[in-house]
Amino acid sequence: MKQTLTKKMWRETGSAYLFLSPALFVLLLFIIGPIVFAVFLAFHKVQLLGTTSFEFVGLDNFARIADDTRAKIALWNTLKYVAIVVPCQTILALVLAATLNAGLKGEKFFRIVYFLPTLTSSAVLTLIFMWMYNQNGLINHVLEAVGLPTYNWLGDPDVALNAIMIMNIWSTAPYFMVIYLAALQDIPDSLYEAAELDGANAWQKFWHVTVPYLRPVTSFVVVMGLIGTFQLFDQSYIFSAGSGGPNNSTLTVVLLIYQYAFKTLGTMGYAAALAFALAIMILIATLLQRKLSKEESLY
Repeated sequence: MKQTLTKKMWRETGSAYLFLSPALFVLLLFIIGPIVFAVFLAFHKVQLLGTTSFEFVGLDNFARIADDTRAKIALWNTLKYVAIVVPCQTILALVLAATLNAGLKGEKFFRIVYFLPTLTSSAVLTLIFMWMYNQNGLINHVLEAVGLPTYNWLGDPDVALNAIMIMNIWSTAPYFMVIYLAALQDIPDSLYEAAELDGANAWQKFWHVTVPYLRPVTSFVVVMGLIGTFQLFDQSYIFSAGSGGPNNSTLTVVLLIYQYAFKTLGTMGYAAALAFALAIMILIATLLQRKLSKEESLY
């Protein structure tokens, strides 16, 4: 009897793994395999052109990061970008969601309008904003019309990264708005009714009922925002034609990794070390955010 049950169990397990094998193969080939290979490269000096060679250098690639001026600039730009974009897009998404959830007229129309930027390709969106950011573009014309100073959005090192920030806040907030909107519709009306009986006004209900109830969703939104902003690449690449300019003002860690991996010979290992360090930074930032968050599960 036991032998029959054992055979049946092994047969069912074998069948399960047989059906899982295509997915496991893809996972191993395109996700786990590249990650392991990238970690391997991070500890080697790599030569891919001509005769392929891998020379083990230990932690030299990581030690080089501390002496790399452009790596420090890229890290500072990335941290500044994350510190500004994540809070702004989170607050804007919550405000937009709360507005749409208030039962105003034309709610469905505004949902579509607000969500349109998320549907636009990142490259196309960047090109549109580059046209708008031109010195003779739409934004400067609007600023000039209302009596405000105009800027060289694409050529001024003090402004270029801010221009990318504005564009990304505008384009990513609607995605998180939809997440907030779904969570807002799940809040029981009885909580608001109880707050009204206690004499709470609209702002007090929002601050003391809505915001605490949405804390798990906010935690998710912030984590996703951290992961996305740390990996800024395409907008910075298109804005600067791959250089990170002007004067390295739009140089990010991922763009620097690209430059070392594909534009500079013999630095593939160093680029892998930078990528590994960036992954550790994202992991630490995510863990810290989760630690600081008081809620990790939905009510």
